[in-house]
Amino acid sequence: MERADVAIVGGGPAGSAAARAAAAEGADALVVEKGVPRADREGLGPDSTDAAGMLDYWLEIMDLGADEFPDDVILSELDGARFIGPNRQMTLERTGIESSYENFGFAFHRARFDDWLRERAEAAGANYRVGTSIAAVETDTDDDTHTVELADGEAFEADAVILADGPQRTVTTDTLDQFMPGGRSVSDVIGPNEANHIAYQEHRRIPEELFESGYLKFWWGLMPGHTAYPWVFPNDDSVARVGLTMPIGVDLDEVADREDYDLLSPDDEQVPSGAVYLRRLLEREYPDYDLADFPLVEDRGKRGGTEAYPISSTRPIESPVGADVAVVGGAMGATSAFHEGGDHVAYRTGDIAGRLAGQGRLDRYNREWQAAIGDEVRRNVAFAELVRGWSPDDWDAAFAAGDCMQDLGGYRWREALRTGLTGVKCVGAYKWFKRAYGDAAYVQIREDEYTV
Repeated sequence: MERADVAIVGGGPAGSAAARAAAAEGADALVVEKGVPRADREGLGPDSTDAAGMLDYWLEIMDLGADEFPDDVILSELDGARFIGPNRQMTLERTGIESSYENFGFAFHRARFDDWLRERAEAAGANYRVGTSIAAVETDTDDDTHTVELADGEAFEADAVILADGPQRTVTTDTLDQFMPGGRSVSDVIGPNEANHIAYQEHRRIPEELFESGYLKFWWGLMPGHTAYPWVFPNDDSVARVGLTMPIGVDLDEVADREDYDLLSPDDEQVPSGAVYLRRLLEREYPDYDLADFPLVEDRGKRGGTEAYPISSTRPIESPVGADVAVVGGAMGATSAFHEGGDHVAYRTGDIAGRLAGQGRLDRYNREWQAAIGDEVRRNVAFAELVRGWSPDDWDAAFAAGDCMQDLGGYRWREALRTGLTGVKCVGAYKWFKRAYGDAAYVQIREDEYTV
């Protein structure tokens, strides 16, 4: 039977980072990627799971420099982000987190980014098997080997397995269930239908007079659901990704004051489709234009200028490293629906897991990923808890307070006290949630809960 030192499930940012790092340590690394066709990619590659914007400090988390990215990957430089509520808005032109990158960030081409990461991994010596999926990963703890069964009937053995199959977790769930005690399943915590958001986006050409090449735009309080929001991401040549993310399973009958949500219609009997939501967004924001003024760019995205994909909306889990298995990126819940994905944390966790697997030291993985991305995870889960249950009026109040605090110089207690009750409540609640998730309290399954 064919053997590999490290088997990697999935060829996205986490999987390719793992492959490159493992190969750089001299390990025989094999990536298995089922392969998804796209209109803007010549070959098969991983499923896109991000709207593909990179903030300045994310490069620090990835431990990559912007100068390492090929020119055709970066689409446009970003000057800031606009956060728009039903009636109020605020603009950020700095993230407030230390970074060596001089701008707010940049928008990039996700498919080209994936292909570039694969090229780097292959240059380091990693191997890819694209076009088949994994049927099962069986672990023999007696001799510390894993048998990876492919859907095409082939199989190979590996000393270590890195699960990088994204928030759908089609392989991760069954693999980890081997190590769960008492009939428990990791689906109880990270089941895709319970712990994911759905994202949908359209590549549209924006009228030149409306196109803001330097600004991300996010609308909050226009559609129901925790961390549900539409966005516009500028790309290049007046093309933008117009999209949204929303949680699975929102029931309109349980939405309070549904008439307050501008993107809902009184005639809606169920949650509108992504396409309907985006049409309503464009009509709301640009009433003097027709939808035909924003034509689809059909040679981008997966098909006909559109694409849909899942995003993890859960908190991360630790890995059963005693069995030489590591979970990375969206599969482990490290990415976040709150900030629209997370290529940065996916890449970094994959890089750490690959390096340690190549060294035969996966026992260090849980400690090292928490040291590398723990602050980012705490920020995301604290913000997500802060806004849980917010109404459209709450978003307006928060943006008004935030805009005032920014004018006063920051988001600390002294600025909050000068903005009134809303500012004090927001700052206080955020700090409380962040403190509550200290010492890796955001982890949902601990290493010592596995039966290895």
